[in-house]
Amino acid sequence: MLQESARRVVITGLGTVSSIGIGTQEFLTGLRAGRSAARPITAFDTTGFAYSIGCEIEDFDSGRWIRRLDPQSLGRASQFSVSAARMAVADAGLEEAELRRHRCLTSIGTTDGESRDLDQLVESEVRHGPEAMDAGVARRVPAGRLSGAVAQELGLSRVEAVTLPTACAAGNYAIGYGYDAIRGGDVTYALCGGADSLCRKTFTGFYRLGTIAPERCQPFDLNRKGILTGEGAGVLLMESLESALARGARIYAEVLGYGLNCDAHHPVAPNQDSVARCMQLALDDAGVKSSEVDFISAHGTGTRANDVTEAAAIRQVFGPRPPRTVSIKSMIGHSMGAASALASIACALSLTEGFIPPTINHVETDPECAVDCVPNQAVEADLRVVQNNGLAFGGNNSVVIYGRYEGT
Repeated sequence: MLQESARRVVITGLGTVSSIGIGTQEFLTGLRAGRSAARPITAFDTTGFAYSIGCEIEDFDSGRWIRRLDPQSLGRASQFSVSAARMAVADAGLEEAELRRHRCLTSIGTTDGESRDLDQLVESEVRHGPEAMDAGVARRVPAGRLSGAVAQELGLSRVEAVTLPTACAAGNYAIGYGYDAIRGGDVTYALCGGADSLCRKTFTGFYRLGTIAPERCQPFDLNRKGILTGEGAGVLLMESLESALARGARIYAEVLGYGLNCDAHHPVAPNQDSVARCMQLALDDAGVKSSEVDFISAHGTGTRANDVTEAAAIRQVFGPRPPRTVSIKSMIGHSMGAASALASIACALSLTEGFIPPTINHVETDPECAVDCVPNQAVEADLRVVQNNGLAFGGNNSVVIYGRYEGT
């Protein structure tokens, strides 16, 4: 049980770099429209692959957002995280000088760090020898820069900068870390989320596992064929309710609680009981009954094993008639460490705007999944509580519960 002095935590700023829209308003438009980002990959040479569709971000101009640092000193994932953090601060109506006066946290989750730069370095070494490796590119590689660069860009000195590498659950891990820091009074503001860029290493790994879809991602569909790799960043600015009210901030949503676990059951296969346990941990932490959840933003990768296991775990917790269960990966692909952060932003927007985003590319629901995935078109809905699932290889699971803010 929380102590009486524990602070309520709210989201007052959103920063979004996604393949269906850069900036939160464009992302919202893409969600409502059921926009697909699927297109041929250009980030690396795909010669030799039978198919190579991904969800790549086009026309990203890091110089539009990054002002203090040299964008070329940052890898693509760090450019994403810094840009999204800048957007979140601006969206929250915070002046940088005000931010610097307080204790802050930057917490960014990732799967690959700057593996795109590692791809380039390894290719240079293989083709031309180690002396051909670019020292400037090598300096961009440390994953800690995804969070550290956010603090540097914003000129923060009273700051803890943490990069959490818990793979595809990492965005929710980072948000949970920030939630605890605000709730316990350790910091005033927390910039939390996830970031990753499209890279050859991860695409090839999933391809060799046989889990890359040839054309489109179809979560919970009978004929789904796998994931599409994607990229992006989502950053949430969180603060205490007291702080938000004192400065008259707009409140998107309240973070009600979260749950984490790691079963280490299998390197890649999810464990139903463990996923169910993580969801229950989150509900218990939030003080929310399963019957009070209005919809679930699923991990929903579109692979055979994940969708069946996740749907079974949902029924284990919610019973035979679970809430509507959607996957925005059908639109933006699997953005790895950014996935649950971008889905969290989708949850916050859904609560604020009163709608449930669709699961696109849907033809026929798999009877083994048996969920209402809101096929193909968004629906208007009066939402009060939503749940966001993030599941990862190695049995890393993370679930966050969000609620509509309705006053004190």
